[in-house]
Formats: sequence, C-alpha cells, structure tokens
Amino acid sequence: MTERAHAEGRADGTAERPAEWSTERPPGVWSGSWVADRLGVELTGDDTLTGLLGLALRRNPKRAHLLVSHVLGKHVPQSPSVVYGHGVALGRRVRELLGAAAARRAVVLGYAETATGLGHSVADGLGPAPYLHSTRRPVATVARAGGFEESHSHATSHLLLPEDPALLAGDGPLVLVDDEFSTGNTVLNTVRALHERYPRKRYVVVALVDMRSPADAGRLDDFAREIGARVDLVTTASGTVRLPPGVLEKGQELVARHEASPTAPTEQRAGAPNAASAGAAPGSAQRVELCWPHDVPDGGRHGFTAAHRDRLEDALPGMAARIAEALPAGARRVLVLGFEELMYAPLRLAHALEQAVDAEVRYSTTTRSPVLAVDDPGYAIRTRLVFPAHDDPADGPGERYAYNVAGAGFDAVVAVVDSAADTPALHAPDGLTARLAAHVPHVLLAVVPSYVPRPPRAPERPPMLPEPLRGPAFSSYAPDEVGWLLQDLSRVTLEAPTEEREEAIQSGGAHYAESLPVEYQPSEQYQQLFHAALEASAARLARAVGAVTEVVLAERSPRPVLVSLARAGTPVGVLMRRWAQFRHGLDLPHYAVSIVRGRGIDANALRWLAAHHDPADVVFVDGWTGKGAITRELAAALREFEASDGVAGFDPEIAVLADPGSCVRTYGTRDDFLIPSACLNSTVSGLISRTVLRADLVGPHDFHGAKFYRELAGADLSPAFLDAVSACFPDATDAVDAQAKDLLSADRTPTWEGWAAVERISEEYGIHDVNLVKPGVGETTRVMLRRVPWKVLARAGAGADLDHVRLLAEQRGVPVEEVPGLPYTCVGLIHPQYTRGATGADGKAVTL
Repeated sequence: MTERAHAEGRADGTAERPAEWSTERPPGVWSGSWVADRLGVELTGDDTLTGLLGLALRRNPKRAHLLVSHVLGKHVPQSPSVVYGHGVALGRRVRELLGAAAARRAVVLGYAETATGLGHSVADGLGPAPYLHSTRRPVATVARAGGFEESHSHATSHLLLPEDPALLAGDGPLVLVDDEFSTGNTVLNTVRALHERYPRKRYVVVALVDMRSPADAGRLDDFAREIGARVDLVTTASGTVRLPPGVLEKGQELVARHEASPTAPTEQRAGAPNAASAGAAPGSAQRVELCWPHDVPDGGRHGFTAAHRDRLEDALPGMAARIAEALPAGARRVLVLGFEELMYAPLRLAHALEQAVDAEVRYSTTTRSPVLAVDDPGYAIRTRLVFPAHDDPADGPGERYAYNVAGAGFDAVVAVVDSAADTPALHAPDGLTARLAAHVPHVLLAVVPSYVPRPPRAPERPPMLPEPLRGPAFSSYAPDEVGWLLQDLSRVTLEAPTEEREEAIQSGGAHYAESLPVEYQPSEQYQQLFHAALEASAARLARAVGAVTEVVLAERSPRPVLVSLARAGTPVGVLMRRWAQFRHGLDLPHYAVSIVRGRGIDANALRWLAAHHDPADVVFVDGWTGKGAITRELAAALREFEASDGVAGFDPEIAVLADPGSCVRTYGTRDDFLIPSACLNSTVSGLISRTVLRADLVGPHDFHGAKFYRELAGADLSPAFLDAVSACFPDATDAVDAQAKDLLSADRTPTWEGWAAVERISEEYGIHDVNLVKPGVGETTRVMLRRVPWKVLARAGAGADLDHVRLLAEQRGVPVEEVPGLPYTCVGLIHPQYTRGATGADGKAVTL
C-alpha cells in the first residue's frame, strides 16, 4: 500500500504542491473507475451518485469493495460546509416527513464509527431531538441499554450507552442514521433488538445513499409488517452496486498482488519531521487550548440534548478563533482531522473555522478501516498514513489510518482527539502526530475532554433476598444437588399454544420469556427413542462431564461454585458436581439461575451469589453452545452488573458439556452429538419449566420465576438420566484423564465458527435473522418442542443422533433437508414469517 514521501518545506513554511501530488481528481474522472475496470463492479443509479461516491478495495474477509463517500468527511477531506450541510438537509427532510409534533418526540440514533457525525448533523436539522450514537468503547460507569452486530464490518460489536436510560424508552419516532443503506441487515438488527425492549410505532431510516439490491429492497416493508410498525426511508441518492461472481476472491487477490508488487511504493511507517517543523521535537504538535464548554459532551456516545447543542453553538466562535490564532501565517489550505467516533466535535470546529479564516478548510477523520491506497485519479483512496491505536481500545491494540492526507498540499493540520486518546501512543515516534508532521509543515493538537457520565446514585438497599428453592418442595432433584435462585410461579397460568406464542414473539408483541409453551408430552415411541439414546450415549456423556469438570478444577478454581443456566445447564451442573464428588471427594455448591436472551442474567441472583460466595469462584455452566448468543448475553450482562452494582470478579466464560459452535474455551467436547437431556422438557430437568420474566410477576427485588410441574411426576426421567450417566463414571476415569490432559494442553481459543455458519445459513435461506436459526442437535430439538419449525437441515449421513429429530419432524410435518458439509449435525430453522395463517388446520407448520 502506498504512503507518499513527505513534501519538502519552503522557506516561508508552506509546502510545495507539485501537480502530481494532488489528491484531487481531474475533471471527468470518476474515483471508482480503477476498481470498476479491474473487478467488473458496476455502480448504477441516480445521476448524482458518482459525484457522491468512489470505490476502493479493503482488507476485509466479508466484503471486497468499499463505497467511499465524498461528502461524509471520513476518508476524503471535504469542505465542512458540504459535510455538515448534507446531514442537516437530511434532518430537515425527516422533520417534514414526520411533522412538527412527531419531530419534537423523536430520538436520533447514529452508527459508529462512520456515521456518528452524520447522525448528529441529522439531529441538528431535525430540531430539538436528542441524539445517541452506538460505540465500540465500553464505559464502566454506564449500563448498556442494548447492542447489536454489524455483520459485514471489520469491527462488528456495537454498544448503546445512554447516560439517561429513558432516552430510548419513549414511544416517539426513532430515526436511525447510517452513511449507506446497503443490505439493510445492520438497521434491521438494530430495530429488532430495540423493538424487543422499547417497542414503538414508527421508525425512520436515514442514509446518504440507498445501495440495496433488488433482492433486499422489499425486506424493509416485510420487516415493518412483521413488527407492526411504520418504517420510512430517507436518502440523498440511490443506486445499486452490481458485483460479478467471485468478486470477493478477485478483490482479495488484487489487494495481495498490489501489496506484493515490487513497483508499488513502500508504505512508510515512520517519517522524518517536515523541514518546516524545525525547532520542534520530532513528531511533536503545538497544543491549542479550546476551552471546551463545561458539561457539554464531546459527542453522542452517552446522549446529546438540545440544551447541550445550545451551549455548544454559543462556544463555537470562540474556539474557532483560538484555532485560527494558532495557524501559521500564510496558511492557504488547512485540514481539521477528527478521530474515529469523534466526528461531530471536529466537524463543527472545522465549520466554524471555515467561516473565520480566508484559508481553504477541509475536514476528515482517522479510521479503523484498512483500505488499499492506490495513487491513481480513478481511485478514491490515493494515500494512506498508518499509526498505532492511541486510545487503549477495548478490543486491543491495532493499526489506525488517515487517508488522502499525505501529499494533499495541506499547510497545517489540526488534529482533534478526545482526552481518552491523548496518550503517549499519540505522541510516539510512530504515532499519529509524527505521521502528520512527516507530511504537513504545521501540526496543531486540540483535545476535547472525554465526557464520562456521573455514576448513578447508589440505590436504596434492597430487601434481603430469599434462600434458594430446593427439592422436593421445588423440583424432583435431591435438595443437595441444586439450589434454585428462582421464585415459584407454579400457581400462575403461563402456558400458551405454540402457534400463538410464535406469532406474538415474531411480531414484537411479546418476549419469549413472558409465557411458557405447553409442555410436550412424549409418545411411547418417542420415549423409547430417549431411552435408546441414553443407553447409547451415557458413557460418552460421562467422559465429557469428567473432562469439563477436570478443566474447571485445573484452570478456574480448586473449589468452584457451579452456577447452571436454567434450565438446560442444570442437569449438566448436577453431573459435574457428582463427578467432583466421585473423583475428588469435593462437595461443590451448585445453583441454577435464569438468563434471558435480550434481557440478561438475573441481577438479584448475582447479588445473592456475591453475598454468599467469592465471585471469582463462580463458574457458569450450560449444556451446549449453538451459535454463542447466550455466551455473548452473559458477558454483556456481567459488564452491566459490574457497572451498576460495583461488584467485580464474575467470569463470563461458560463451561459447557459440548461446544460445537466453538464459542467457549471450557468444554468437554466440541462434537455435535445428542445429549439426551435435550430430548425432553421439564421431565428431564427436575420437572422445572423454562424461566419466566414478566413485569407483573417479577419485581425489581425478585428472582426470575419458573414453575414446578408436580403433576408430571409419573413421567419424570430426571433421576434416571443422572443415574445412568453417573453409573459410567468408574469406567470413564482413564479416558477422562487422557481427554482432560489433551484439552489442557490444546489451543482452545474460540473461533466462533458457529456464529459465522448461522449468518451464512440465515442469508442463504432468505431468513435474515440469526435468532431464527438454531444450530446443533440440542437447539434443533428445542425448535421442534417449543417453536414453530420451518425446516430441519441435517448433515448428510447423520445417524442415530437424529432419530428423535426425524420423529418430531414427521409428527409436525416439517421437512428434513440433507445438506453436504454442514458444520453441525443438524440445524433447526424457525418459520421466518410466522403468523397463525402460516399453519394448516391441523396446527402443523407450513412446508415452503
């Protein structure tokens, strides 16, 4: 990749600007032609599209091309008036669409990192709307209000961290702003996650360009009907990127070939200071004191209100004047360079500076995104500066980039960072200021104070939590086998027909944890399959139980406190406790707690555990991993709990019997095989229902709830399952020792292969929602017993592990499709657009 040599300084302190160094493209040359000619990529659409966008290639295993905006201020330096004007104009169009009354109740949400400034500008155009942007920077004192994934991005996890938890809880319109609307996946993932917690009737999606393919164009309307809300789209221009077959591989090969070319200019990772910086320390920058207004956030990471906006507007002229005074005399071309998510503050400073000086002012920001640089007027990224991250990012160190800065003829650059990023790494010999000083005669540094919300006031001491429930009063397990940190809701009618629950869940009308499915009563034929499966797999289960327990004892704690995730994890926790007793004479504490997807783990259960045990000894236990959703849910919930309660030490790493999704590093096996406890519901889990979280039943100081199905005692197989596996312990000891030794010496780093496979299946089958794809034997069984199944994908040649799944599929009229090379033994697909009309009169799922 290219990074051109620094300019020679002139005697007057400004830089020579040879014509061949200009990053401006000649008139009539589209900055996407280089990519289009070599890969056959076509950009079609509005007449204005090629003026708004260029093309580049990026190092990304998920997408080869990059749409490079000329008006966003991220990769291409642009007039701040143009950048700000595009965002404000979009906001005004949203205000016209909504009407004045609805606009006053709206909230604007922007996406990190590229659209944080655009979203804020849209909020300015909309009027008094508060603004929030997603972030990849966790803040310990702020509880997470949500999060979502951006599947095509190089850095996918987004957090929502509003200072005021009520910011997203209103029922006014939610305006979601991104730089481009390509597939719609990111927006739909966001709306789905937020609608589950904070349902509302109207959403507006805003983007500079709508680049959806014809296949994706109808999904927004379908999604709106699914959730029962109105979803509008407001964009500046629209078009389509047509990608030929194999473009990802061709793009990767082109990037590799260009990087390896002996004729390509070498990328400089250090540079001597420009001659015009003589007298300053190498790589140093002159600081400019902004006098940023007190109590005005640096951006929308934790929310930005109309009052904040008014105070900032009053302070901008004074801050711009301070920057202008620090600029060198005679500077004709000035760049204000923002920093990753910090886009709005430098944009507004650049906009105010543009009005205060005669120089030509441009604005852009640094970025995480790795892009190939090619010195060609038909390519959007002409030059690249490389430097290490300097804000101690949560995901670890890495390279950062500034594009189209080197060789652009800037006489001065004003680097604007927040105080969290004003670190020694910023000023190091290979840091950003040194990179800039190698190419620009004058480097100024303006630091905006990082806004950290005040910690919430400590809540009043909650009432004392009750002791755990135990059998035989609650569950058919012996009282010493497990204590349930739950409340007994056995007298409450919570069951609803499967079809009604599915429709309510998918429409956003109810959360799955607010009701229970009617308990499946196995037929005699199905019970025979369970007993046959148990007999065939008991020894294998014993080995997996022993192996995972030995890994826990060796790596986590010599006397762990086992905490099962109810209810699938509970039989596994009991078996691990029995192994520790059998092999080591340990009498380990064991509890079961509730965790709910989208709602987190039971915080009151954590408080009880922290009051009675050392959190560092707690080991969370589950039966198996699918795609890893609960793994992520637990990690996020524990971060929120530490922020809210100040209790640290809980380890989010889950210990599982089987990890076919490669989501954890503490497991007994990574094989996807039948764990017989997945075949049944409560009758193999101590007669306990799945957990319930409903506001009218579970108060702020209550444990989550569950039911004890005492009336099913005659069909209970829970003790039989545990005893069958425990009986195999003596014969398994040698195999367990060998298996545990191999595990302890192996590289068990999660690869998240399961999550990637689920994303691929979701798109290939047109589902577009990973929550409706349930991988693995255990999860597929759950789909058949509790949800409305659509299809079962089975690995070609899968044997007896799938006998019970095939029987359930036959009973429910669900097709089983054999798929070569499936990474799981099977995958269950929930009906992607379920209403009760999607089933026949017999209640069976429709076959599509």
